[in-house]
Amino acid sequence: MDNKTARLTVLVDPARKAAFEKLCHSQDMTPSQVLRRLIREFMDMHTPTPGGGRQPRKRGA
Repeated sequence: MDNKTARLTVLVDPARKAAFEKLCHSQDMTPSQVLRRLIREFMDMHTPTPGGGRQPRKRGA
């Protein structure tokens, strides 16, 4: 996998952003870690496999 990263800009109201950051901190995670996990899980759930069906859900990745 390539080690390069790309920036994703998301607009959210300031109160929701603050609450999200506080919740992330309470889980000992950064907002970036949480968003990367959400993106990965969303893609796993919605990406068809070459043989049909969906990708199996991966745990701990």
